[in-house]
Amino acid sequence: MPIHPTAVIEDGAVIGADVSIGAYSVVGSRVRLADGVILHSHVVLDGNTEIGANTEIFPFASIGHRPQDKKFKGEDSRLIIGARNVIREHVTMNPGTEGGGLITRVGDDCLFMASSHVAHDCQVGNRIILANNATLAGHVTVGDNAIVGGLSAIHQFVRIGANAFIGGMSAVEKDVIPFGTVKGERASLDGLNLIGLKRSNMERANIHALRHVFKALFHSNEGTLSERAEQLRSTHAEPEVCMLLDFVLTDSARAFCTPSSKPEPREAA
Repeated sequence: MPIHPTAVIEDGAVIGADVSIGAYSVVGSRVRLADGVILHSHVVLDGNTEIGANTEIFPFASIGHRPQDKKFKGEDSRLIIGARNVIREHVTMNPGTEGGGLITRVGDDCLFMASSHVAHDCQVGNRIILANNATLAGHVTVGDNAIVGGLSAIHQFVRIGANAFIGGMSAVEKDVIPFGTVKGERASLDGLNLIGLKRSNMERANIHALRHVFKALFHSNEGTLSERAEQLRSTHAEPEVCMLLDFVLTDSARAFCTPSSKPEPREAA
């Protein structure tokens, strides 16, 4: 097992098979590294932290240190990171707090580019991309396959739906629907993530159904958003449409990102 002689591994740390730990890295006493984890030089891991199999962490990442939350009183919280993630230089991730269930969780196959941040109590899905300097505040939920563009900031308690796309340099204060695209200094909904939908090989009929539902939800003056979603939920069975409508109908601490205007619908995909 290639462990550099300058690395510091505290008593109690659990190190799996075929783990590589580079020069001057520090592994705290309650850290658990699954098989095949790679730590490059100058990585610091601390706290009650689990790193999944074959995850690779690059220099100067700081993973598992106490949350940046004044309400944190040293409670025994956790950070759980899944398998096959790539965590680049200067990334920071913090464990949970008592106010958020005591667990920050990251799924599998994610890419966290340089200087991105995952705060306390975040729940991050699978195959997520956080581009350079993208930041998640506390209690943020990110659905599978979402992409957060560089220099974007997500407000605490915001939900980012599955397959959503956040444009670079956006400030997201409200929930983002699944398959939605948002952008802007105070981000507004800019339509569906059609490029992502096509890349996922979604059936054309389902893309058209999503487009229809999007227009009915956000470009209609009939009833409230929830009332429109309830009506649409009773007439659609497509899984992707149901995911979007269920997201809208779920109670949330935040409002929704909506279009800043009502443009004509784009050409059919």
